Amino acid sequence: MHNMVKVKVQPGETIEQALRRFNREVIEEGILDEVKEREFYTKPSQVKRMRNKQRQLKLNRDKRQNW
Repeated sequence: MHNMVKVKVQPGETIEQALRRFNREVIEEGILDEVKEREFYTKPSQVKRMRNKQRQLKLNRDKRQNW
């Protein structure tokens, strides 16, 4: 779980600039990624399968680079 992102509007800063800063912080914290992951329930077996697939892709990628 992430902390709540807070942005205070600085003197002389427009709302658009503050909103842009807020959006940047939300992306950096990975909040949107987490919301997308939690949008639907993922069975533990599916999580395990995705993890294994990602690991295998990484191993294959590393193998190709070492040639």
